[in-house]
Amino acid sequence: MATTQQDINAWIKNTIDGNDVVLFMKGRKNMAQCGFSQRIDAVLQHLGINYKDVNVLEDASIRDGIKAYTNWPTIPQLYVKGEFIGGCDIVMEMFQSGELHKLIHEKGVPHTNHGTHA
Repeated sequence: MATTQQDINAWIKNTIDGNDVVLFMKGRKNMAQCGFSQRIDAVLQHLGINYKDVNVLEDASIRDGIKAYTNWPTIPQLYVKGEFIGGCDIVMEMFQSGELHKLIHEKGVPHTNHGTHA
């Protein structure tokens, strides 16, 4: 894994740029290890979005690095087409208002469920 902050930032940028949707989370898809990560995972699953999961618990340098990369103090962090969307509260508000579905649709992210609410 990456060793210097520059390497970590490059790895994070490549991961974000190389995937339509990335969730930096505690745990993995369908196996979140915190409630906040689980809530975003559930929303993405509900919308039928295939996303890249990055378990920050596996590497402290990635856990600390993503916080520095975005200047955002908490995990989980959601990215859509390279854009930082936010953490759990922001994602949940966007999901409930329909904004998240609108965003993924406008950005051309493949998804199977076109409903807005769970």
